Amino acid sequence: MENKSIAAVLKKNAMLIVLVLVYLFFLILTKGGIFSPSSFTELINQNAYVYILGAGMLMCMLTGGNIDLSCGAFVCLLGAFGGVFMVVQGISTGLSILLLLLIGIGYGVILGFLIAYVHIPPWIATLAGYLAFRGLGTAILSSNSMTGSLSLATKPDFLGIFYGRILPTEKGVFNWPCFLFGLLAAAIVVLVVFMTRKNRLAKGYEADTVKAAAIKSGIGGAVIILVMTQLALDGGIPITLLWVAGIILIYSFITSKTTVGRHFYVVGGNMEAARLSGVNTRRIMFLAYLNMAVLTSIATFTVIARSQSAYADVGKNFEMDAISACVVGGVSASGGAGTVLGMVIGATLIGVINLGMSLISLDANYQRVVKGFVLLAAVVFDIVSKKRGK
Repeated sequence: MENKSIAAVLKKNAMLIVLVLVYLFFLILTKGGIFSPSSFTELINQNAYVYILGAGMLMCMLTGGNIDLSCGAFVCLLGAFGGVFMVVQGISTGLSILLLLLIGIGYGVILGFLIAYVHIPPWIATLAGYLAFRGLGTAILSSNSMTGSLSLATKPDFLGIFYGRILPTEKGVFNWPCFLFGLLAAAIVVLVVFMTRKNRLAKGYEADTVKAAAIKSGIGGAVIILVMTQLALDGGIPITLLWVAGIILIYSFITSKTTVGRHFYVVGGNMEAARLSGVNTRRIMFLAYLNMAVLTSIATFTVIARSQSAYADVGKNFEMDAISACVVGGVSASGGAGTVLGMVIGATLIGVINLGMSLISLDANYQRVVKGFVLLAAVVFDIVSKKRGK
């Protein structure tokens, strides 16, 4: 019985274990370089878009393994519009952000309508955007700049909203607000784990033992304190971390605590059964792609703020990174199963692989090969696990 229990725990946390092993692997290869404070900051800033787009892709995939192939190209198009609005036209930062959000919402409404009510297959509807948006974005940039890019360095108010640090200090000077924030976050994790256990027991559901809850919350809290300590040594909390954490918390709540969140799982599990039970399946599909477009807009802000420019190659392969984060994180390729936490683990694994390969100066072509094999391995693991479960 105990061996079965251990096997179940290992199976449930397989990707988390893989993440730890991959990190230790690169820790050895980089001779500790990946553990430096600057590497923690870079991991967050470099991969913020993966977490944000991953949250949107998760909602799409839950509806039946559907994906959005256009999000990367749409980042390029929105970035081009943003550069024109703020740099060429001189529109204020606040109004520019509002206009870009409205463009994102407009695209989401059109895309959601075509998929949910006209019944165009998602991969075809989004493939059109994948092919068109980058070309349109590149054309807009080329017509407004001799270099094909627009610098946002003259927009410190925009950069300050989506990039930089909270209460920054010089690198090497310990940032106490950052560390104290980490202690608070760790305490909240412990409280949430034990409150969840208490609520499940009160409702008669299966729950973790006190020992298991203590181990889970202890590990989670320790990881948070470790990360925040490293960030404190590198100048403070990155603003992108606040955006990522906020989105993760919101979507964790939606998927686990709300009726509409549960409907995404029901639709992905069996759309016809969901329809017959009274779930508005069209509305769920519509919301999935409207939501994806809004999150793509937010991801665009963080990306162009980090690079301080809008350029033609921005957003390249972003859709693949988001899909990979979900699949590697245990989101079912056929829909109906997956969690925000799993997506976060998958996105972190992709980020660690990207950062580790960059630190050892691995050729970009081989980096794609490695990520391809990681994605394939995750899908094989998902399929094999389901067969064994049956």
